[in-house]
Amino acid sequence: MSTARAYSVALVGVEGAIVEVEAAIGGGLPRMVIVGLADAALGEARERCRAAVHSQGLGWPAQLVTVNLSPATLPKAGSHFDLAIVTSVCAAAARFDPAVLNDMVLLGELGLDGRVRAVRGLLPALLAAVTAGFRTAVVPATQLREARLVEGLTVWGVGNLLDLVAVLTGVPPEQVMPPEPEAQAAAGEATTKNLIDVVGQLEAKWAVEVAAAGRHHLFLHGPPGVGKTLLAERLPGLLPDLDQSESMEVSAIHSLAGLPLHGGLIVRPPYADPHHSASLASVVGGGPRMALPGSISRAHRGVLFLDEAPEFPPRVLEALRVPLESGRVVLGRAMVHAVYPASFQLVLAANPCPCGNAGTRGADCRCAPMAVRRYAERISGPILDRVDIHHHLAPMSRTYLKAAQSSGETTQAVAGRVAAARARQRHRLVEHGWRTNGEVPGPALRRLLPLPQGVELLDEAVSCGRLSARGVDKVIRLSWTIADLAGAERPTRDHLHTALAMRRGEQLGEVVRDRA
Repeated sequence: MSTARAYSVALVGVEGAIVEVEAAIGGGLPRMVIVGLADAALGEARERCRAAVHSQGLGWPAQLVTVNLSPATLPKAGSHFDLAIVTSVCAAAARFDPAVLNDMVLLGELGLDGRVRAVRGLLPALLAAVTAGFRTAVVPATQLREARLVEGLTVWGVGNLLDLVAVLTGVPPEQVMPPEPEAQAAAGEATTKNLIDVVGQLEAKWAVEVAAAGRHHLFLHGPPGVGKTLLAERLPGLLPDLDQSESMEVSAIHSLAGLPLHGGLIVRPPYADPHHSASLASVVGGGPRMALPGSISRAHRGVLFLDEAPEFPPRVLEALRVPLESGRVVLGRAMVHAVYPASFQLVLAANPCPCGNAGTRGADCRCAPMAVRRYAERISGPILDRVDIHHHLAPMSRTYLKAAQSSGETTQAVAGRVAAARARQRHRLVEHGWRTNGEVPGPALRRLLPLPQGVELLDEAVSCGRLSARGVDKVIRLSWTIADLAGAERPTRDHLHTALAMRRGEQLGEVVRDRA
């Protein structure tokens, strides 16, 4: 009996574990057996690998082929083990020197004609390989650009099994980098949504600016057509670019979700807006064997927008409680727990009632009072308590029609102020390990940073039951962000009063007029 081994990577969440793919030839009738807690897709590798090898004229062993995926206690899912399985079998059959596999990981799915197809999760898998000490990787040729994003790794792209054999025998094929989608990138930049498109709603624009500057959660409510969705869609454009570590983190999640990275690392904060009919698994993450990232993880370091929030199933909304506080989601399965980062900025949008006209001047609401109440209660108190800014948008008036003819502020202008405020926060918080006011824990707000002036306003609000203990921390964070936008060293009483009004969803007319 002859044996050989190759190496691949099993992904649990965004973390990768090295898998030793052992192949043994001999000891029974011609067939192939895969052991090591493989899922259905991996079990089907028997047929894929055998057909691919025959199609390339390489010949499959006419004996019992046993493939073991070690460690056997770790669940393995996906088709990216195909390359490692074929390589270990060929090495056991003495087609090349098995020693070349000692420092190499292989990832790729095989077609029946021998082609090597792209796989999901390539970036986090290669990052895990580098951490484990591997220095060479073989990947699908179509993902060569994505693989080259990982430093410290020699990457070979193969288009078929003959290319793989050439790499293993020391005569690698010419490496052709996949074309960069320049046209797509240009189109994306051209369609960037601009804040100047939103007519009027000065208070709402100010609320969005504060949310962007301090990375605060935002709840926009009001009748249909007042601009809630327009404002939410323009929030990502106000956020600064991701730094190197954030880009790698976000790109790894998108790679695991099966989203292409042909254009390189993701440098802009992501944006996710699932439909209100989305399931719990699609929003939070999940799956039968391999728990995949959901919308909250794809929005990591970016914006998660839930339009028509009351229409989402209650289970979906309540599942956001823990991620909003911890910045991660833990998906438990019988044999493994997958942990995904989920530090997103939440934006909720809702109408006041099913017909949308409750409390709107000049509009006729057709809903019964109990229906209005039940609609509002679809978003629970604990969720609303975790949202920093509450803002009610009023319908447009004649004043705003005149404003449509005047030039407002562009996204670039507001983004400049947001960047300046973020810089002040980073300078103040860098020694403590935080970057924005929205990340600072409550105890740190009270112990490490000076309290805002006029804290008696908070005492009064708490004593009247208008503010919870969590709400106190939210208001203090908001006051710091408002002070940063104003260029102040410490929040004043006016900043604290404005923050309290934003938390309570009160009108900000005077503040906005002063800014104008």
